Amino acid sequence: MLFILTGEVQTGKTRWLESLIDSLFENGISAQGVLAPGVWRSGNDPDAVEEYVDENGFEKLGIDNVLLPDNKLIPFARRRDIAEAEGLLNPNAQSEKANLLWHIDEDAIIKVNDHLASLPHATAHSKSLLVIDELGRLELLRGGGLVEALNLLEQGPNTTFPHALVIVRAALLDDAKTRFPLWGEPTLIYPDCESANQVLTAFVD
Repeated sequence: MLFILTGEVQTGKTRWLESLIDSLFENGISAQGVLAPGVWRSGNDPDAVEEYVDENGFEKLGIDNVLLPDNKLIPFARRRDIAEAEGLLNPNAQSEKANLLWHIDEDAIIKVNDHLASLPHATAHSKSLLVIDELGRLELLRGGGLVEALNLLEQGPNTTFPHALVIVRAALLDDAKTRFPLWGEPTLIYPDCESANQVLTAFVD
């Protein structure tokens, strides 16, 4: 089953997914792939940009990637205005050519793709949830970014990955829903308790 976790920007999708992965682990189920937690600071900082401050009062500065299952952290992206102020903008970066709000480090993209290409880390009796956080404009509209995530998903389910969970923002949902036909009709989920139970139940049935 392919689960697509969706919603608007800064609605807690990754934090919800981190909690789900903890619940899966408690039930003997591993997760492999990539998580993309934000890098935050207090929104009370005098330099805070209001549009990037969430409902809890924290300002988003960047995005890390955490490689599952080993939890290796890769600094992945900086907010474009911050990267520009720090002199870090690479005009040839994929994120620049796509006019993204986030400046994504090209070396980081390579490291995450190398990790995804190395999956699955399977044992004889293991079943894991394939996690991709997230598929965005680079992947779904331009065929770039985390291309190995696309490759994994396009292969459909297998004995190691009977189920996959992908984060896709609401604006890109139509592009994602028909992209991976080998999984059948995707199941749309949201960061709530009912959706967490859906994913957990999929491994039990």
